[in-house]
Amino acid sequence: MHAWIATLLLAGVGAGVVAAQSHARIATLEPTSRFEFSMHTRWGQELVGRFHDTAGEVVGLADGKRQVVLSLATSTVEIIDHSRYTRFARGPRFFDAERFPQVVFVSEPYSAELLTTGGEMYGKLRMHGIERRERFVVAPAQCARPGRDCAIFAKGVVMRANYDLDTWRMALRDDVRFSLEVRLRDVAPEAR
Repeated sequence: MHAWIATLLLAGVGAGVVAAQSHARIATLEPTSRFEFSMHTRWGQELVGRFHDTAGEVVGLADGKRQVVLSLATSTVEIIDHSRYTRFARGPRFFDAERFPQVVFVSEPYSAELLTTGGEMYGKLRMHGIERRERFVVAPAQCARPGRDCAIFAKGVVMRANYDLDTWRMALRDDVRFSLEVRLRDVAPEAR
């Protein structure tokens, strides 16, 4: 078990994770997965950010449903092509990486078919010390084994003010658009 998952369990983030602890890990996140976000300035400039240090796993629940847990390190977030904005994003007036080192998403249980057909995935997002229920939209799969033979694509919109990330209100719009491109590695049966 990854240390960050143990931390989540001890902290009680997402009650469903505690229940999933005794169930089998199905897959882990491949390093080639991409987690990006975009923000727009009030004058129309788009800033694209990327989390470089990510971890996650998919857990099989007793009723056949699944649950995903993702962790994104704020200390490695980068605003593409903008070193000054990167320092700002990691700093105390935005993600505050020193005090809040991770953004964590714990999904609500979902059926495996969701990754094939596409649809809504809900879960708890914990960012900047605040946890809220958020919605992501999973795109229909482009292959028979999503996450393995092709990436799983999902998008969601989060409002900065809901997480006390409302500095620079005069310069940045409130909405942050997340874009996920997820690749998975199956866990060997003996490792489950």
